[in-house]
Amino acid sequence: MTSGLHWFDGMIITSYACGMLVLGWYYSQRQKSTNEYFVGNGRMSPFLIGVSLFVTLCSTISYLSTPGELINHGPVTMVGMLAIPLAYCIVGYFMVPVYMKYRVLSAYELLEIKLGAGARLIGASLFILLRLMWMSVLIYFASQAMLTMLELDQKWLPVVAIVTGSISIFYSSLGGLRAVVITDLVQFLLLFGGAILVIVTVTVDLNGFGWFPTQWNESWDSQPLFRFDPTVRVTVFGSVLLVAVWWVCTAGGDQLVIQRFMATGTARAARRSFLVNSIAGIAVSLVLSLVGFALLGFYEQDPQRLPPDMTIAQNADVLFPYFISHHLPIGISGLVVSGMFAAAMSSLDSGINSITAVVTTDYMDRFRTRSVTEKSRMRTARLLALGIGFTVVFASSFMDRVPGNFLESSWRTIGIFCTPIFTLFFLALFVRFATQVGAIGGAVVALLTGILIAYWEPLTGLLMISFQWIVPVSVVAGVIAGCLVSMIFPQQLNQE
Repeated sequence: MTSGLHWFDGMIITSYACGMLVLGWYYSQRQKSTNEYFVGNGRMSPFLIGVSLFVTLCSTISYLSTPGELINHGPVTMVGMLAIPLAYCIVGYFMVPVYMKYRVLSAYELLEIKLGAGARLIGASLFILLRLMWMSVLIYFASQAMLTMLELDQKWLPVVAIVTGSISIFYSSLGGLRAVVITDLVQFLLLFGGAILVIVTVTVDLNGFGWFPTQWNESWDSQPLFRFDPTVRVTVFGSVLLVAVWWVCTAGGDQLVIQRFMATGTARAARRSFLVNSIAGIAVSLVLSLVGFALLGFYEQDPQRLPPDMTIAQNADVLFPYFISHHLPIGISGLVVSGMFAAAMSSLDSGINSITAVVTTDYMDRFRTRSVTEKSRMRTARLLALGIGFTVVFASSFMDRVPGNFLESSWRTIGIFCTPIFTLFFLALFVRFATQVGAIGGAVVALLTGILIAYWEPLTGLLMISFQWIVPVSVVAGVIAGCLVSMIFPQQLNQE
């Protein structure tokens, strides 16, 4: 057992960070246009795009929350991976062909084509809020993990957040999407490899797979197959439904995903990239679940391995980072920490690039009254990326006010924004009679429904509703409301 990270681990982490900056600088020298900066000229490898898509959406949130959720509450959330093949079929064969008919830098241009400028601006604004919130949450999670590994007081959180976010901010603002995608491949290898190293280390330490549970742990919650009671925290049905609906909503309305589809060039290539993403999602979900089992078995066998102020039940979310810094061999800790930061960086770089694309295309270019040079647009895009990144770092300091563990707090923040965006796209592309006022009305209903479910207890004083219902219920409410409003106000408000 070691006492925190060794200086050699620090050298490994520093070398990794410097390598990412060099890559960003290298690709910045090759950028000639904003089209290249945002979509790589639409000729990028489906394999690289698929890996980038997965690593981006996985993020530190999944990397830390999956083991912590399993340790403290039980394994039922891992069955959500069963929904990934269904989501792939819906997205790949039903949605991708429709989206790829259009060649756009911003996904929200589609909303103006089908509905009008108002829907485009609403969609773009909701996306910006979603990804700003999402990046703030993941920086907060990564920073909390680093505080645990470095044994620092909570007052150091802003400093750690700045260091954690700055590297991603600089290389993504320099290199654009191509730099983001290439670095995401490196980060995927570190993320996946780091989790495998933890499992191997525990297995060697315990002389076998005795850590794998053969019966329900007495500390785990009751996690039934299904319950009509919405206050039951987790069910098997809820886990599968949440993952399926979230994947469809994210792929169908998020600039971060649609931007990558556009970067592949064809519907077939985009579908292949989503297949790679789906396979990676199943593999990493399984490995992170095994990490949770391994850590639970490791600390249950000898609770003295934890300091006096930590317990398995109360500190489940930070057992993973604590194990990394205190129980892995010197050098291996550095690699696994790099994997954890890889998860954060891959999400930050993609989020920053996507928000920059939306602000540039949907606001600046849409309302610009005079022409500017491509060089000026590139400079503005990079400055925007820097400003967005540092805004997120500042906002991350306030994420500790959201209730729940890592998994719950992520759904109660980012979960409420993905459904109103998807509602706009679903109505625009798949409901022939939808109007702009109907689509906007549906998006508002989806947003308010998500907020109501996510914060039911503080808003009403009643028992908290499970986070698993936020996404499914709000998207259904939004689509139904959008259809009804479109029928009540059928006059054509769309721009032809």
